[in-house]
Amino acid sequence: MNADKPKTERILKVEQQVLGLAQDFFQRESSGLSLITVTRCEISNDMRNGTIFITVLPESKEEAAIHFAKRMRSELRKYVMKGLPVRVIPFLEVEIDYGEKNRLHVDELLRRDKAVHQAYEGLAEQKQKELEDN
Repeated sequence: MNADKPKTERILKVEQQVLGLAQDFFQRESSGLSLITVTRCEISNDMRNGTIFITVLPESKEEAAIHFAKRMRSELRKYVMKGLPVRVIPFLEVEIDYGEKNRLHVDELLRRDKAVHQAYEGLAEQKQKELEDN
């Protein structure tokens, strides 16, 4: 996908529509053993190719879910074809959204750091009070 050109309003709208349709499709077609969430969709400027990014919970089911999603690409494209009012329907790839996974990991690290910092401040205050009492 060409990163040099900014995306047109039309492509941004198509991305949002494909995202919603893909989410509906995976929700309807998945077995329910894992939660597949479509986090974002990127469509090329010529609208011939696209990538759907997903996250899977629990993470232990991620490999099975990505294999399922890749197997279902042609059915997904047919589903998008029915719900998308454009002449050219992009060929879709499905990938795990590692950006979202990394963001969640950073959030967890920040939460832990905050908890450790608060505990340290509590101990420091307690130590200060003990010193003042003596």
